[in-house]
Amino acid sequence: MSDQFRFLLVRLLPKKAISRLAGHFAKSPVSRFLIPFYARFFQVDLEEAEKPIGEYQSLTEFFTRRLRAGARPVAAGEDILTAPVDGVVSQFGLIQEGTLLQAKGVTYSLEQLLGDARKAESYEGGMYLTIYLSPRDYHRIHTCLKGTVSGYSYIPGSLYPVNPLGVRNVPGLFARNERLTTYLTSPFGEYAIVKVGATIVGSVQVVYDKKLSTNVRNGQPAHETVNGPLLEKGDELGLFRFGSTVVCLFQPGMAKLDPLQEGQFVRMGERIGEVPVK
Repeated sequence: MSDQFRFLLVRLLPKKAISRLAGHFAKSPVSRFLIPFYARFFQVDLEEAEKPIGEYQSLTEFFTRRLRAGARPVAAGEDILTAPVDGVVSQFGLIQEGTLLQAKGVTYSLEQLLGDARKAESYEGGMYLTIYLSPRDYHRIHTCLKGTVSGYSYIPGSLYPVNPLGVRNVPGLFARNERLTTYLTSPFGEYAIVKVGATIVGSVQVVYDKKLSTNVRNGQPAHETVNGPLLEKGDELGLFRFGSTVVCLFQPGMAKLDPLQEGQFVRMGERIGEVPVK
């Protein structure tokens, strides 16, 4: 089956309705019987899970599982950047002329991604890093640097798949899908973690506002400045209910990424770069 035909089928599906239904089912007690099949099919590393597989009461509880203590040591050093999630490096580089690379030959607008021209301008000349989380991965999101939550934006949108099929076939994919951006003020400047929704992603949730969630009926755009908590590097920021993508944005001069490679798997807490000496 060609990419074009598969993508046509995706376009025709009621993606938001399907995602909500899947989310409701995954939270139900009956879904717990699918956990062993899910774990085998996606080759989930059960040795890293916080609890034995039989103790999870729903597929959602298993999917959003915490890890056992010590499974993800966080690289030391105040000026060391660490990966916010487990996943595959999709793209990374310099933010130039307000654009980011989605795939080879495909770019998208930072202003459209953030929904805020002023914010987008403040990241011009900085670095970005895109990481894709597959269904087998650990799906909690953590901070890259110590910082205070200073704002967020929620932008309703589509829920196209963010797997390679979607990345290749949906222009401006990450700026079209639902997304929830968290801004953190670190000792070195502001950085942002954009959490992009996708097909079957029941919701994206964050620790600093229990009422804030994506994929809700009649969701309205929101751009808020907040006096949020101070989070240490590696602290939990939020979670995905099923797989998706994060885009990390760093203001100019505050991030020097290590020699990463497209397709490289990174683990939460691993070193991905550093704050350059000024």
